[in-house]
Amino acid sequence: MSFVHLHNHTHYSLLDGLTKPEQLVARAKEQGSPAVAITDHGVMYGVIEFYQKCQKAGIKPIIGVEAYLAPNSRHDKNTREDARNYHLLLLAKNNVGYKNLIKLTSIAHLEGFYYKPRIDWELLQQYHEGLIACTACLGGEIPRLISAGKLDKAKERIMDYQNLFGADSFYLEIQDHPELEGQDKVNKQLMVFSKELNVPLVATNDSHYLRKEHEEAQDILLCLQNKKKLDDTDRMKMMGHGDYSVRSNAEMIAAFKENPEAVANTLKIADMCNVEIELGNIQLPHFEVPEGHDGNSFLRELCEKGLKKRYGLVGDKVVDDGFATLDLEEVEKIRTRMDYELEVVTKMGWPSYFLIVADFVNWAKDNKIVVGPGRGSAAGSLVCYLTGITNLDPLKYDLLFERFLNPERISMPDIDLDFADIRRGEVIRYVEGKYGQDHVSQIITFGTMAARAAVRDVGRVLNEPYDYCDRLAKLIPMFYKLEQALSEVSELKEIYSKEPAAKRILDYAKTLEGVARHSSMHACGVLITKNPLTDYTPIQYASSSDKEVVCQYSLHPIEDLGLLKVDFLGLKNLTIIESALRIIKNTRGVEINIDKIPLNDLESYRLFQNGETTGIFQFESSGMKRYLRELKPNEFEDIIAMVALYRPGPMEWIPDYIAGKHKTKKISYLHPKLESILEKTYGVAIYQEQVMQISRELAGFSKGEADTLRKAMGKKIPTLLAEQKEKFVVGCVANGVDKEQAEKVFSFIEPFAGYGFNRSHAACYALIAYQ
Repeated sequence: MSFVHLHNHTHYSLLDGLTKPEQLVARAKEQGSPAVAITDHGVMYGVIEFYQKCQKAGIKPIIGVEAYLAPNSRHDKNTREDARNYHLLLLAKNNVGYKNLIKLTSIAHLEGFYYKPRIDWELLQQYHEGLIACTACLGGEIPRLISAGKLDKAKERIMDYQNLFGADSFYLEIQDHPELEGQDKVNKQLMVFSKELNVPLVATNDSHYLRKEHEEAQDILLCLQNKKKLDDTDRMKMMGHGDYSVRSNAEMIAAFKENPEAVANTLKIADMCNVEIELGNIQLPHFEVPEGHDGNSFLRELCEKGLKKRYGLVGDKVVDDGFATLDLEEVEKIRTRMDYELEVVTKMGWPSYFLIVADFVNWAKDNKIVVGPGRGSAAGSLVCYLTGITNLDPLKYDLLFERFLNPERISMPDIDLDFADIRRGEVIRYVEGKYGQDHVSQIITFGTMAARAAVRDVGRVLNEPYDYCDRLAKLIPMFYKLEQALSEVSELKEIYSKEPAAKRILDYAKTLEGVARHSSMHACGVLITKNPLTDYTPIQYASSSDKEVVCQYSLHPIEDLGLLKVDFLGLKNLTIIESALRIIKNTRGVEINIDKIPLNDLESYRLFQNGETTGIFQFESSGMKRYLRELKPNEFEDIIAMVALYRPGPMEWIPDYIAGKHKTKKISYLHPKLESILEKTYGVAIYQEQVMQISRELAGFSKGEADTLRKAMGKKIPTLLAEQKEKFVVGCVANGVDKEQAEKVFSFIEPFAGYGFNRSHAACYALIAYQ
């Protein structure tokens, strides 16, 4: 006989559970279980991650929650009695049950929160369909009544639950924790009730950690949660009151040998639970277009209007004298690029994405909120420029559309936007007004215990001197994992082997490393959904003091669900620009359009040349000022290059760039075709886009293949790199380039691609600095 663990807390039961979802799934697979459940305390944070890990491992995922049930109404929040909640295990049988779990979890946080997120009987009556309920641990309502000797009331409530959930969907939960006071008494009475009332039993373990040897580490977690020391006596403690690990199937079967039906029912429940979460299917919000239009035709109409605004073009004719210098070849280039981009956008099915983003960006501009010229690769799109999403001409600055949208790989566009930081909230409120407040939320994020923090936390709980713990923590290099630090830092290795206190701290810290410690709100991510949020994700408030709604699924799960996430970034420098424009208008009566200032102003370049850039975005550091004085920038290209170069890695090429500009170094190229690509940057490959252009010119790569090469080089995955190198060399040889020369070119571009910068992003940030 097999067994399925149906009551499991992962580390998303914050500072209470220790097991990570992938560990739980691996343990179930190791034991030969057909399924396993996730049932965190009052939250669904880990559901999508858990679901994906189960799918990968070939294990059936059972989605659940250990809910908190208010003793009376969820709205009662006054007395000590109101703070005493009951535990109730809820498992989703199907997608209706999954949706109801989301609803219950969300309402518990938004309406019922009082120390814990609480549901009540009224909500269970409303949202019980598709759910299985189990009586939970000793904190459940039925076990509490049994413990209090209120057997008649317990019997009455059992029948209430069974009548609500149905005869096959309500179970009396027995657990094997003989060391826990009251557990045997409750188990025996539940067995009596099971026979008397014909209500089935189910065996669970209420697991909070993976293996028995992790119980002390979990005890430390509880101390962190309750701000206690390990040797405090007046604290919550599970250790010594039972084994709450993910026990082996053999152990669980043996523990319940007198009640084999309780074990068999774990398999029966697993068989009943068949939730299917749709992943990867893009679900964009509905964007209302004018009558007679669909998304494609309306986006094209906006682009045609943009052609007139940006280039003075109507059809193929220049109708604005300000653009009289445009020749026929340039007009054809603009229109060809627009048509190509629109074709890719239409083929991928993204018109409504562009319409949604353009709508709120242009609303912000109409309301005098300063919007950044663009951010990231989106500035490489002419469609973004024409619709007002970005403000930098991608044709003028040689920005590549394929760096933004790879036509050979369908993936959601990602447009990040900068707004004046003090007015970012206004734009989000506009989006809420347009799509509905129940369709828009911020996104949750989790702080996990990094190596240094884990050492300090553990040391504090073990009551070790602060200085000692601090010294241990500082021996761990930044961003190192503990195992890596112990193998590479000789002093730490020595202390670990010679000092028992250090060994104890570091061993516990290794177990706690990477465990979720707290939740917070993502700095800029905003979720916008087609239907109400709770059709897709549970929601809650950001904190007890911050009533901003956040979704309980973090960034990657949201993207995996195919939902629209937009980054609304607040940038202080844009607020400074906005304030400066307002002051100039108020004091001098001059209204300046920041988007129309000339990019060849000598006085502005003189400030850069003299290194007078304190308070200037991206150009404030003393090292940057020193290089500016050496470079003496006199054109916008220099500003773009310095944004891209002044960072770890490419910084070593700044002297070469300066020498090239001042002609103190002869520039040579490995192949004549490299000259047209690298001449603007004096032979230095600064931008990812240059690597893409080289692969197209020399190896005949398509635009999509060039982007794949860029990604492979950036990720430095050896197998992928070897594959791309072979493809590059073969392509070069087919194009008449000597094999040895092709290999040299690949070796030349490889280090640049690893840390090369996105030119579109550099150009946008250079523009903010210049403005």
